Amino acid sequence: MLVHVSLGQAQTALDSRDPQIEGLIERMTLEEKAGQLTVLADEIRLLNPNTNPDANRRRADELLKEVRAGRVGALFNGRGVEGARVAQRTASEESRMKIPLMFGGDVIHGYRTVFPIPLGEAASFEPVLAERTARVTAIEATAGGLHWNFAPMVDIARDQRWGRVAEGAGEDAYLGKLFAAARVRGYRGEHLANADSMLATPKHFAAYGAVAGGMEYNTVDISPQTLREVHLPPFKAAFDAGALSTMSSFNEINGVPATANYELLTKILRGEWGFKGFVVSDYTSDMELIAHGYAANEREAAKLAFLAGVDMSMQSGLYIEHLPDLVKSGEVPLAALDRSVRRVLRIKKALGLFDDPYRSLDPAREAADLKRPEHRALAREAARRSIVLLKNRQNVLPLARDTKIALIGPFAEDRLHLHGPWTLFANDQEAVTVADGIAAALEDPTLLQVVQGSSFETPLRGGIDAAVQAANEADVVLLAIGETHDMSGEAQSRTDIVVPAAQQMLAEALAATGKPIVVLLRNGRALALQGAVRDADAILVTWFLGSETGNAIADVLFGAANPSARLPVSFPIEPGQQPFYYNHKRTGRPFIKGEAREFKARYREVPNEALYPFGFGLSYSTFEYAPINLSGTTLPWDGKLTVSTRITNTSDRAGEEVAQPYIHDRVASLTRPVRELKGFRKVKLEPGESIEVSFAIRRADLEFVGRDLKWIAEPGVFDVWIAPSSVAGTAKTFRLLAEHDAAATSARTGAD
Repeated sequence: MLVHVSLGQAQTALDSRDPQIEGLIERMTLEEKAGQLTVLADEIRLLNPNTNPDANRRRADELLKEVRAGRVGALFNGRGVEGARVAQRTASEESRMKIPLMFGGDVIHGYRTVFPIPLGEAASFEPVLAERTARVTAIEATAGGLHWNFAPMVDIARDQRWGRVAEGAGEDAYLGKLFAAARVRGYRGEHLANADSMLATPKHFAAYGAVAGGMEYNTVDISPQTLREVHLPPFKAAFDAGALSTMSSFNEINGVPATANYELLTKILRGEWGFKGFVVSDYTSDMELIAHGYAANEREAAKLAFLAGVDMSMQSGLYIEHLPDLVKSGEVPLAALDRSVRRVLRIKKALGLFDDPYRSLDPAREAADLKRPEHRALAREAARRSIVLLKNRQNVLPLARDTKIALIGPFAEDRLHLHGPWTLFANDQEAVTVADGIAAALEDPTLLQVVQGSSFETPLRGGIDAAVQAANEADVVLLAIGETHDMSGEAQSRTDIVVPAAQQMLAEALAATGKPIVVLLRNGRALALQGAVRDADAILVTWFLGSETGNAIADVLFGAANPSARLPVSFPIEPGQQPFYYNHKRTGRPFIKGEAREFKARYREVPNEALYPFGFGLSYSTFEYAPINLSGTTLPWDGKLTVSTRITNTSDRAGEEVAQPYIHDRVASLTRPVRELKGFRKVKLEPGESIEVSFAIRRADLEFVGRDLKWIAEPGVFDVWIAPSSVAGTAKTFRLLAEHDAAATSARTGAD
């Protein structure tokens, strides 16, 4: 009988010694203990051998032999219940200790039903939406035989050259915290032991998004303050939401690889935060300590990673190979080995695997839960709520359903690149193309003419001529261009973050026709838009939207859905501005519009600003912000201040607006960003309707990491905005009072 416990009860259970687990540990050999800390690719139900580099591969029969010998604790990235049941039977019925396996996988933005890439979903500014899509992802993934998800990716990405921008929530730590926690709650569900719940793994711990030059696997050189203010908060939020595993990152931090970083994995993660779960290495990242120049050989790499705080080794096989001897030699304490085994077994028990090793391995569920209509409906909703409208000159959008359309571009009928990176378990043929979605929405499908125009990265013979002819015969051109799925994601860093040259040439030729052009941009990062793409009449950022791409785009194009998403990353004017992010420091010579350009913090070619900033996005509605009001001019040390404004829908169409409060600390003991997001609220307004939007400001909202690496707030003057983007609005000013000033004020006024 399964006993369901709350998150708090689960944490308490992880603190206590469990007699069943202690009995297992007492009976296990050193090799069996090391086996529980070993994670290997699932060759029994092989999915995609090209997902990761080739390392330590085994045939299915060899792997089953290892499982039977107790030398494997978990398998990953296999698909299907039948093969999983074979492996589980081997572990739980045929091995000496009969400890069940965990099955893990990279289910980043959907299993069979694919949702928008996490970056696109973050554009919704709706963490609840991400929680809902994560819940469906867990339902489907567990139906397919998985217990453990290597997600969410919570790295803050300030350099758009990095390919893995696509997997996270963008450049802002506040937004990143909310989406990290929401996805963890969605994966976990009501109770971790439920058959449709997954163990979440916030990754990559830590600061992977700060790799130098945006180059994959590169080094990170970062101040302790930036690490703690920007890159660690989303992890802390994920753990507070119930995540009980995390994955060490590939990168080094200030000379110490994350996978051997005791300060990060033990002092901060466990000592400061009290993390009760386990740490797993990224794919062979323990073995890569040798290539880093941090370990002399595999034995030393295993020792360094384990003693730093990495409980489980993924794919390298170093733990099963070397931990038993390291313990025998006294280089690794037996108590440390037992502690890591205890952590893993506790999580297996929390997942319900000791009560039912075949949890989430039900063929009937697999047949029923992978094709639910309501999952596709949510995919369509999530996709259309992720689309960002950047430009809409002369209200070219929405289109009438009797418009004669030329849909042009390599993504017009493409299925291969609809889902985006990291969709290992999906079927490309089940996705709805842009052409199919638009044709279904038109009154007469013959009004749609589809022309490829160019290939993804190379010209197409006669392609431009055919595209120009189609454009001349149409009322409007829909230009479906952008990045392929293998231009984003892991190992896909780009030096030139622009639309590929062949597609840009196509855009320039179409612009010469004089026809209205609507760009449907497919992308996994912010791009530097140029020429005819930048100058198009309308631009929709459609990211990689997943299974319902075509239908969602059609919903927005024809006005069935009013776009409400906002940019979670800043679109630069030029690629050379990277790394670029809205919450940068001012510098001693800031560039200010309207002032002299020389001897300022800028490039020769462009100002230090974005083409489209963080938080920006348009709607088919228009909104007007009244001047902001403050409930007072001072904020007591332990009090609160309310900042508010009135937002009015000045159009004849109902729409949603995202009100965003920002703060700037004018003078501090460490320099502060020009603005910092401190909240947001998405409001829906009918035509002509107004609403009062307010936010409470407390001392905690003004804190930063000081020289002693503690969170502090300093009395002084602050600017505050409520605005539709990170560069809009007019500020009001208030003062945070010192603690003794606040006490005096309270005594005089009776304020609480």
